Amino acid sequence: MESKIKNQGSKNQRSKMALVVINIFKGINSQLRICSLLLVACSFFFACKTVKKVEQIQEAITKKDTAQVVVIKETPVVDSAAIVADIMSKVAKNKIDFTTFNAKIKVDYEGAEKNDNYTVYLSMKKDSVIIIRVKGSFLGISAEGLQLKINKDSLILVRKVGEKYVMNRSISYLQEVTEIPFDFATLQDMLIGNPVFMSNNLISYKNSNTQLLVVMVGELFKHLINLDKTDNRVLYSKLYDVDVQRNRTCDITFSNYQPLGNYLFAANRKISMAEKSKLDISLDFKEFTLNDPLKYNFDPPKNYKRK
Repeated sequence: MESKIKNQGSKNQRSKMALVVINIFKGINSQLRICSLLLVACSFFFACKTVKKVEQIQEAITKKDTAQVVVIKETPVVDSAAIVADIMSKVAKNKIDFTTFNAKIKVDYEGAEKNDNYTVYLSMKKDSVIIIRVKGSFLGISAEGLQLKINKDSLILVRKVGEKYVMNRSISYLQEVTEIPFDFATLQDMLIGNPVFMSNNLISYKNSNTQLLVVMVGELFKHLINLDKTDNRVLYSKLYDVDVQRNRTCDITFSNYQPLGNYLFAANRKISMAEKSKLDISLDFKEFTLNDPLKYNFDPPKNYKRK
């Protein structure tokens, strides 16, 4: 009888440990997903390439997303190419030039399976390195679960909770994860909020008293952008995957613009993505500095196994 009780107690203990391990893995997998989705969200906003033809606005806006549909009636076009070129030129002048950039970001994540929140620490040196560190809660304990270092041609990922390891990959790994092609230069522009692939696009537009709605159609997405006419800030972006089989959509709202050196920086971003299920991400930049020494380092433990 005593032996049976001990065996039963041992089984219960193993079951509890198994649940602990499962919960830890769920937490770290969410962090990996957040890191990837952070890149995806940035990628979605700027992933339109040069188009071959101009589409009408009413044709570019479809009703396949989960958010409210914007209905726009096109106004007569008068020398639209020159107008659009002028608009894009003004947007390009708002591009943030930097040597280094540091940020602390509060990330709220709401998906089909779970809701969570994380703190993301970001340090970048222009044309050199991007460092991302993700901190979250595991079984009520706050811990850093993920580190990522990206160079021009490679990346190193450190998983610090659950199965601990260091993974080395080429930069193409990010393209595989996000399913969106970009290089290092494009990625650093995305993270700081600079527009890319904008200057040569052919687009349609709708002009109002205070805002300008612009539509671009690229190889990957149909892209609607809402600009503030006062200073050409991006207020809202909506994208649709041109591949109707995928049916991907993404809404991004930019707000709380703050001074960053001589520039304006969107400190709050609301992102809603939908494909097979809906995902909402809120990015709240709590701290951000320009051209200061890199604040967050990257130092992978030597005793972690390599992959």
